Amino acid sequence: MLFRKKMPRSCLYCAHSTKLNDEQMLCTKIGVVSTTSECRKFVYDPLKRVPPRPKALDLSKYDEEDYSL
Repeated sequence: MLFRKKMPRSCLYCAHSTKLNDEQMLCTKIGVVSTTSECRKFVYDPLKRVPPRPKALDLSKYDEEDYSL
């Protein structure tokens, strides 16, 4: 998602917006908008993207002999 050519236009990832709370953003061009709104002034800011957390490692399927040489 970070290096895609076509990013979805969302104020959540825009360089002109600042997060106010979970549902609202403050845009320098428009004013207070929702996080899902979009406009023609969209500029993608990769630093605003929060990557998903990695899955937890399931070690219960391995035994002690799997780790011995």
